Amino acid sequence: MARTLAEIDLAPAPQPKEIRIIKDKTGMTIAFDDGETYNLSAELLRVESPSAEVQGHGAGQKQLVPGKSQVKIISVTPNGNYAVRLGFDDGHSTGIFSWRYLRFLGENATTLMDDYLDNLADAGMTRS
Repeated sequence: MARTLAEIDLAPAPQPKEIRIIKDKTGMTIAFDDGETYNLSAELLRVESPSAEVQGHGAGQKQLVPGKSQVKIISVTPNGNYAVRLGFDDGHSTGIFSWRYLRFLGENATTLMDDYLDNLADAGMTRS
């Protein structure tokens, strides 16, 4: 069963062994030191970016980001020893993805994507 972000924040910090961008830049694979490996789509990473542009500045301010089905990851820049900054081909590069947040996205990717698609449909928006 997937854990919440709060539960992941209380757990020992996961450490990545490897981060690899998929050849066509449509996603990335992250392998953690406890043996867990996740494949994360660029679309999910973009629409769930931890940036203020997407998440807002407080509870209930998250923005729905349509039209990202074809987005690609163009850069991965280390941020200290706890995170990476991802750059996307749509110009977005302000989100700092901590190892814990990447773990949360990996554990909850299917649910997060289903919720995103439902929210897009409810708002009359599309992925493309």
